[in-house]
Amino acid sequence: MTSTPPDAEHGGRTFAPQPLRQYALLADGERGVIVGPRGEYAWMCAPRWDSDAVFSTLVGGTGVYVVTPVARCVWGGYYEEGTLIWRSRWVTDDGIVECREALAFPGDPHRAVLLRRIVARHNTARMSVLLQPCAAFGRYPLRGVSREADGVWTGRAGDLSVRWSGCAVEPRPTGPRGDGLTMELTVEAGACHDLVLEIGDRRPAGDPPDPDALWRATEEAWHTAVPPLGNTVARTDARRAYTILRGLTAASGGMVASATTSLPERAEEGRNYDYRYVWIRDQCYAGQAVAVAGDTKLLDDAVRFVSARLHEDGPRMAPAYTVDGRTIPGERELDLPGYPGGFDRVGNKVSGQFQLDAFGEALLLLGTAARHDRLDADGWRAAVIAADTIARRHGEPDAGVWELRPRLWAHSRLACAAGLRCVAAAAGAPGGRTAEWTALADRLVADTAARCLHPSGRWQRSPEDTGLDGALLLPPLRGAVPADEPRTRATLRAYVDELTEDHFAYRFRHGGQPLEEAEGAFLLCGFVTALAEHQQGRETAAFRWFERNRAACGPAGLYSEEYDVAQRQLRGNLPQAFVHALMLECAARLTDPWSET
Repeated sequence: MTSTPPDAEHGGRTFAPQPLRQYALLADGERGVIVGPRGEYAWMCAPRWDSDAVFSTLVGGTGVYVVTPVARCVWGGYYEEGTLIWRSRWVTDDGIVECREALAFPGDPHRAVLLRRIVARHNTARMSVLLQPCAAFGRYPLRGVSREADGVWTGRAGDLSVRWSGCAVEPRPTGPRGDGLTMELTVEAGACHDLVLEIGDRRPAGDPPDPDALWRATEEAWHTAVPPLGNTVARTDARRAYTILRGLTAASGGMVASATTSLPERAEEGRNYDYRYVWIRDQCYAGQAVAVAGDTKLLDDAVRFVSARLHEDGPRMAPAYTVDGRTIPGERELDLPGYPGGFDRVGNKVSGQFQLDAFGEALLLLGTAARHDRLDADGWRAAVIAADTIARRHGEPDAGVWELRPRLWAHSRLACAAGLRCVAAAAGAPGGRTAEWTALADRLVADTAARCLHPSGRWQRSPEDTGLDGALLLPPLRGAVPADEPRTRATLRAYVDELTEDHFAYRFRHGGQPLEEAEGAFLLCGFVTALAEHQQGRETAAFRWFERNRAACGPAGLYSEEYDVAQRQLRGNLPQAFVHALMLECAARLTDPWSET
């Protein structure tokens, strides 16, 4: 049974969940904040991505942090170029006011530092502020509040220490349990006011940080971290995609698949999952994408994390891990309402799955690193482990790219063939292995063709399932089979005819349901289709696919996994890293004729 806590309320306003397209992301590599249109921090897990949430109104919890105009207002916002510094912007009856928002970057694994700078543009601004942290998804409210110094307040929420500085007026207790702090700030025209919130699993040391120094350091760190990406189409969006990937990547090198959990892909259908973990496949997609765009930093991070998992777990490498390489906990419910249409679920069952394609994707990542002269002896040993695993386990049914009932999925085996060809062709491959890996790739393609070639000449999903699948467009892009062979062309032609509508793409058919009723358009597949058309030399078609799917986002430019075409709404967890990765790869590849590098 699920209890229903009251929506966080402040000044007569409630902070119930909003449509996903209206949210922005702050991230520092170790955690993320989901920012709503009323200046509410609706989601943040602390101290790490997979920790319990301290702000959780997004899924019906009570924790929230709000800075919002007192006056009637209309919302907007934008990212500062090449950063995850967000500017909430409100046009009020009195004028324009902004709140500059960021997590201090790069992040400390033990402490989140949240920066908020209120800027009154033309007229005096009156701002309403509420701080109501509730650890463990709302179980542990703020307690032990005390004044540490002028404008500085401290307390605890469960095991988390809280320090809040910049309180120009004394905050007063608020909320039904007196577990929040609220105040009203007046900022004169042309002036600004800083608030700094620290939340972590260790007590803050020393004096409160200087906000000017934090802002300077954060700006400089983002400008250093994000490359210019001058040789891309849609450069601003390409750089934003890169900043999202960087913001989701921890110091360990692991990149979480998303910042959130349990945001529904389809209302009331139970398809909502916890993606606050590192999926090996998704990280490999991102590593390959940034390499195409000319970056090596996130490529190196991906290689470091994936190589470590191969060395530690070998042929039993799991499909996903926590950012520090631990096993993902099983699913549990939170006794919260969840996001409307969804459930209150954390944890994930993926650790118990075998996904053969993850080993192929790992080889593609490592081979890409080798081509860029970024693979050391440790990385080559990881490649040998992955290749040996494919040799031993390619005959076993696996859950596949979509994590379904185990079968001999065609995509999984073709992905492995692509990975084997990639490392075999790279300079530095271990002696004697090149011929072995090439022969194994040939055998995988031949065996898959014997079992999974449709009578029409295209690839089909598995020996038992004759249907089409968007994932089957990927192997030719990665070199498993040639772009100009009949099977490749027949598969792309059939896929576009049968599983796409109006330049939106779907994964596969769910029984006899119409495409748009079974699930949302799958943005990853839309960008993959753009790449497939580009590989065939159909540039106009490629750009149509790219632009159609590039626009499937909200004002912040964030992509979720699925897009509800009819309602023009985002569906699923936010932001979805692999969608941003494929968008970035498209932006880099579409500048020139197709190249295998």
